[in-house]
Amino acid sequence: MSGPLQHYLKFFEEMGIDSIRLNLPASQHPQASRLAGKEGRGEGALGVKAGSASENVFSPPVLARAAGRAAHMREIRDDLGDCVRCKLHRHRTQIVFGAGAEHAELMFVGEAPGADEDAQGIPFVGRAGQLLTRIIESIGLKRDQVYIANIIKCRPPQNRNPEPDEIEKCSPFLLRQIALIQPRIICALGKFAAQTLLETTAPISQLRGRVFDKFGARVVPTFHPSYLLRNPAGKREVWEDMKTIRRMLDERP
Repeated sequence: MSGPLQHYLKFFEEMGIDSIRLNLPASQHPQASRLAGKEGRGEGALGVKAGSASENVFSPPVLARAAGRAAHMREIRDDLGDCVRCKLHRHRTQIVFGAGAEHAELMFVGEAPGADEDAQGIPFVGRAGQLLTRIIESIGLKRDQVYIANIIKCRPPQNRNPEPDEIEKCSPFLLRQIALIQPRIICALGKFAAQTLLETTAPISQLRGRVFDKFGARVVPTFHPSYLLRNPAGKREVWEDMKTIRRMLDERP
């Protein structure tokens, strides 16, 4: 066995996962022929009645909303500008604003950009970012289906922890991004993301494994991917948190 399948099976093995659920395309689903028969009764291939809330993603209203959100996201970025609101601007290469789908149901929030992110201007592209990508894919999603951002948008020198004044100046832009995207679920990656979003001083070890209601969303704290690179044993707990997120995504609002 070789190629992508081997890559993912190795990842699941590392996380202590001994079984996975296979989501087949509708055309390959064992019940596809039965579901397809519903189309003649005014229902779609998934049994959704025509005219229901499950709109075609290419319909004019949906496209208009997507375009509107993109425009508003650009406004937030324009308001941030060439930010000099805190001391971090003296050391950064560029601002790392955020990336992904402005209509995402799932949003990941980390603490701060690292060296690779500072160089590229994209969140989570270094080793921790590669692990995050694999974690996202392990629950059946791709990076461009979620939104990824950080509590602060400039790299701290030597990757030190964010300081309170930096979080105070920068986090309002993150809160505007959350308000615009309106995700159903926010995964807080690590101590600083969880404590900032939940307005608590509790350690991440006490916060993970629980689900909180905030911002009209469900907030799921878990360990940061960089922590997992140093402590691989934590992958099992992160996988439990990802399964919780997958279950909540599968529960239609």
